[in-house]
Amino acid sequence: MHVVALIVAAGRGTRAGEGLPKQYRPLGGRPLLARTLRAFCSHPDVANVLAVIHPDDQPHYQMCADGLSKLLPPVAGSTTRQASVHAGLEALTETAPTHVLIHDGARPFAPPKMISRVVAGLAHHDGVLPSLAVTDTLRTRIDSFAGDTVDRSILVRAQTPQGFGYNAILEAHRAHQSKTFTDDVALAQRSGIQTQLVEGSEDNFKVTMPEDFDRAERFLSSARETRSGTGFDVHRFTDGDHVTLCGVSIPHTQSLLGHSDADVGLHAITDALLGAIGAGDIGDHFPPSDPQWKGAPSRVFLEHASRLLTERGGVIANIDVTLICEAPKIGPHRDAMRGAIAEIVGIAQDRVSVKATTTEGLGFTGRGEGIAAQALVTVQVPHQADSA
Repeated sequence: MHVVALIVAAGRGTRAGEGLPKQYRPLGGRPLLARTLRAFCSHPDVANVLAVIHPDDQPHYQMCADGLSKLLPPVAGSTTRQASVHAGLEALTETAPTHVLIHDGARPFAPPKMISRVVAGLAHHDGVLPSLAVTDTLRTRIDSFAGDTVDRSILVRAQTPQGFGYNAILEAHRAHQSKTFTDDVALAQRSGIQTQLVEGSEDNFKVTMPEDFDRAERFLSSARETRSGTGFDVHRFTDGDHVTLCGVSIPHTQSLLGHSDADVGLHAITDALLGAIGAGDIGDHFPPSDPQWKGAPSRVFLEHASRLLTERGGVIANIDVTLICEAPKIGPHRDAMRGAIAEIVGIAQDRVSVKATTTEGLGFTGRGEGIAAQALVTVQVPHQADSA
């Protein structure tokens, strides 16, 4: 099976209140849509992910897409969800998937096992719908009065991703462009596509109203554990005219000696981040003996560590790095360093701290022989049980 996830995110989200469209508003420090895209990009059964976005949202979307390797170039959506889905399906003709998962961009917490259930169902059925039982008593309403009880045993709550054979759902959209349907299952049924029900997830709720963001933040807090990692690095001085510290080039009477650009700050942060997720250290991923890393910018190392965290569904809560040296002076460059680190890992600058200290003339840093750095990184990662 060649499965592509089609993420529908072209709406304006007016019911969510003023400001950015809801799919680009921050949720636990990252845009909501970034979390939705990551859920499918990190799933082993999904080969590619295609987002359908509003034509005006390209800059916002790019912030969500950074570091996600399975993404196809986004497609411009339309004024209705149905037309946006159709545009996305047509854009996939060259990719030619066997199956497609159509998912609401505003459902950021689709659990991996639920996605797996939908994909598994497509091996035997033309359509698959994740759904939940209705547990509340349902009644009709007559003006402001309660009417008759509705038999809830024959009702389910429909969710996404709704899975289909690609060719079948594409032809169904082409055949019914003039009609309006509430979701893709309704359209599929009109075309004779039978849809199998599989178990959905209470976690897979849709963010629609302002209060849904509060619920989503509470969900993130309860569904994550906090971890910390530390890093330490040292480089000695050599002949040169500048040093690179925390991603910023600073004029100096000497340079730092190293296989890469010898950025002790970024090296310490990289080790701290790898430690927080139990992924070894910088030497495991970028051996000094490998010539391809000679002279490499250290942002490559930090980007890699950040990407590993993202693929695990984690986020960075805070980075705190201390540079230990007699010279150069760090104060004039502190804000530039904070900005560079924040840009590399994709977090707000107020989550990054850069400090400096000396050793009062003691030790190799006190003698001006080199620079050291130590870093502490705090991250939040999903509990293992959350993948159910």
